[in-house]
Amino acid sequence: MNRRPTLLAALALTATAALTLSACGSDDDSPSKDSDAIAGADTGGKKSASPTPSESTSDGRPKITFPADAKNVFEDGKTGDPTKDEILADSAAGINAVDEAIFKGSTGTEALGFYNAGKSLSSAITYAQRYIDANDTWTGETRYFDRKATLSGAKKAYVTYCSDESKSYIKNKKTGKVDKSPATSNSYVLYNAALTKNAEGVWQTTDIVSKRGAKECQP
Repeated sequence: MNRRPTLLAALALTATAALTLSACGSDDDSPSKDSDAIAGADTGGKKSASPTPSESTSDGRPKITFPADAKNVFEDGKTGDPTKDEILADSAAGINAVDEAIFKGSTGTEALGFYNAGKSLSSAITYAQRYIDANDTWTGETRYFDRKATLSGAKKAYVTYCSDESKSYIKNKKTGKVDKSPATSNSYVLYNAALTKNAEGVWQTTDIVSKRGAKECQP
């Protein structure tokens, strides 16, 4: 079982209507089997946990930590353009922040709302909470590649990228059981994200759509 099917449904429902991907040139046809369980970004009336204290890096940004058995690998982070490199770095941090919330069992982590905002944050909370409620996490390695940043003015940008989930698996926290189902074409996902630079200079992910099984991302 791939570890992100509910993420795709959650993000697609909240982002598709609002996000125009003229700069990215992609539409969304991600699976909808979970859509009836997610009403927009509704978290079922549950309140998110209060932010928990966390370490900060030298530039004051929250430090994101993963367990030893899980890793996200990001390729193509150096473009030669300092601004695009910053955008790609903050985009990667936004992805890591969602996974950290799953690992810590809390949607109140500092990094989640630091790197994600708007519809993307609401969807990320919904997604992480479903893992938490199911007592699930994930293990293994997810690779992000073909990452490209496109600027649209001084404070708006778009990022497209692929993910390879063939080596990451859902793990139940209580039993320790890992679902190592074989990889399929659905292990590869194309993402189109919109980012906005906030007053603190952070490129926050604000909207995102995805296409599971995208041919552009398959080997």
